[in-house]
Amino acid sequence: MDPTFGSDALVGPYRTKIQGVFMRVDGKRAVTGLGLVGLLALGGCGGGAPGEEGSTLSNMVLFAGPTVPPPMTRQTEDVYCPRVQIPDGGAAIQAYSGGRVGDASGLRSQISLGELARECTGNADGTTSVKVGVEVLALLGAGGGAGRYDAPVNIVVKRGDQVIASRPRRVAIAIPSGETQGRATIVEENIVVSAADATNFSIDVGLGAGARSSRR
Repeated sequence: MDPTFGSDALVGPYRTKIQGVFMRVDGKRAVTGLGLVGLLALGGCGGGAPGEEGSTLSNMVLFAGPTVPPPMTRQTEDVYCPRVQIPDGGAAIQAYSGGRVGDASGLRSQISLGELARECTGNADGTTSVKVGVEVLALLGAGGGAGRYDAPVNIVVKRGDQVIASRPRRVAIAIPSGETQGRATIVEENIVVSAADATNFSIDVGLGAGARSSRR
């Protein structure tokens, strides 16, 4: 699955010469974000407009904090930074009670991807450093209750079928008593793409294929 939203679907992976809602430039650095909304039975529960300029997750990826610092003089450069892809089946994990798969009344929880962002920085030796930000949402179903919900998140950078870097992570999302949802963010950095692959790689983010969310 390759979700496309707004101008990000039109301008392609070379981000730094386009000023739009999905990018900000600082030297040889490009950062973009996109949102995935309306997921499956319990989707559409994110906060704010996903992927828009100045979103909290994009700010965390680019500026290491939730807010934008004062503007600085910017130099426009081309840095290849492909859109984040979500593999088929990797957008959400649903857990049901008693094997009642597909029965809304038996749905205990759904864990889904929220906002996604990435930053690509060109290095002097021709390599590219990639940073990926992922927001994960947990939503309670009719059969769910408060607690901590864990799910695997896989971040993969590859060229074709060749894996350049694989960063499996596990995220824990707390849903307090009286609440029906929670969220958590992951920022994965120090992914280095060789100079030979710097203009021909892809970024995949997905929840663990075939895995189930667990409540603690």
